[in-house]
Amino acid sequence: MRTATHTGENAPADAPEGKRRGTGALSGVLSAGLTLGVGQLVAGIVSPSAAPLVVVGAAVVDRVPAGLKDFAIRTFGAHDKVVLLATIAVLVTLLAALAGVLARRRLAVGVGLVGALGLVGVLAAATRPDATPLSPLPSVLGAGAGAYALTVLTRRLAGPALRAAGGPRRRAVLLGGTAVAAAATGGAGQLLVTTRSAEDSRAGVVLPAPADPAPPLPAGLDPADALASGLTTYATRTADFYRVDTALVVPDVRAEDWSLRVHGLVDRELTLSFDDVLAMPLRERWITLTCVSNEVGGSYVGTARWLGYPLAELLERAGVRAGADMLYATSTDGFTLSTPLAEATDGRDAMLVVGMNGEPLPREHGFPVRLVVPGLYGYVSACKWVTDLEVTRFADKTAYWTDRGWAAKGPIKTASRIDVPRSFAKLRAGRVPVAGVAWAQHRGISAVEVRVDEGEWRPAKVLPSASEDTWCQWVYDWDASEPGNHTVQVRAVDGTGEPQTDVVAAPIPDGSSGYDSVSVTVE
Repeated sequence: MRTATHTGENAPADAPEGKRRGTGALSGVLSAGLTLGVGQLVAGIVSPSAAPLVVVGAAVVDRVPAGLKDFAIRTFGAHDKVVLLATIAVLVTLLAALAGVLARRRLAVGVGLVGALGLVGVLAAATRPDATPLSPLPSVLGAGAGAYALTVLTRRLAGPALRAAGGPRRRAVLLGGTAVAAAATGGAGQLLVTTRSAEDSRAGVVLPAPADPAPPLPAGLDPADALASGLTTYATRTADFYRVDTALVVPDVRAEDWSLRVHGLVDRELTLSFDDVLAMPLRERWITLTCVSNEVGGSYVGTARWLGYPLAELLERAGVRAGADMLYATSTDGFTLSTPLAEATDGRDAMLVVGMNGEPLPREHGFPVRLVVPGLYGYVSACKWVTDLEVTRFADKTAYWTDRGWAAKGPIKTASRIDVPRSFAKLRAGRVPVAGVAWAQHRGISAVEVRVDEGEWRPAKVLPSASEDTWCQWVYDWDASEPGNHTVQVRAVDGTGEPQTDVVAAPIPDGSSGYDSVSVTVE
């Protein structure tokens, strides 16, 4: 007669090995689901950003090399965060399945693995820049729930329990009940987040009319024939505006709870509420933003109508002391960036922004308040969900991306892009419109040139723009009379007369460069 080796209650000895492992793996996965569900529920009470999956993902984002982050942004675009969370979820599932299999043989080992996963969440939560004493609680309670569930499932889905009458039904009830508990706790946690969401707060915000409205857009923009072929519109719809940031979960900040502290090398420390900002004389401007991760010809650039209060006037109220050269901004989730003080106060439309395209900022773009400084890449100028501004020195502090190998100051390089025709397009011989956009924020664009097959540079028609702080559209009428394969390139000249460089450079450390080009076939 065969007997099982007991470490607690194991599967019956005469059960198929595959079935025993399968039951154990499923027990582990469902226990992990309960871990995440309870963690989400507790995070809904404590803070949405403290959920176990989120804090672990954020820890990964903070610790991976800058080159790997840049690769993720290039490869997955706006979905990079979803891909990261999905990858972590898959890894947790595999480890949980392993914990369940191990628990069938030795319960303490399986439960210990669950505890180790919980410890990872606790450490990740405790070391976040925005951590509070309660931040580890979702991971602690989640891991406790998962370990308890794995213990119960392992003991009750083994030994005499499965040999008794109704064993299969009992197994279904236990496994199904655990799955329901995991879904219910996770759903309840999400409901808690939703019911106190900043979306309700945003819906109640009424933006005041700007004291200094944006000038009307000039005539001649968005030519219909070029738009029909794929030219980017001059004004970017909010829904289409690019998003690149480090927040795995969009911060949930209600306008009525928001405040901004201005301190450091100033004569007068300031604390502002959201209503304080709305009561100030606000300025409205068309400004093009660009991400430093944008590849040559990339899409991480857009133009919007921003409403905000001038940073120069805010800092004048605080009284900047001699020797300061940096504005160190911190967001509600602990992200930091460093803006050169000269660019924030030299008269350009650097603003503490509350509105985008006539509406309150969307949550994804920094509601309730963010920074916008034209002429600088976003990683040193466009802090979303900003809550703290410290006037300091570059010699004394470094920010998030600077610590990861990016340049401390990020002036935008002159760039141009071909929108039409698309690369590998097949064109009919004859007159072909070539069109795109070019930008050199705060210097403007004075000329755009196009060449075909390394030939002579030819001038394109540069359409008017709202200001030197926005991009421009351009159109070139190409006589594509010669059949065959052709390469079309573009370059721009900024408002100072300096041509765009042909030196090819990757985004890191201070932005990409080189000429955009497309390869087409004329038939």
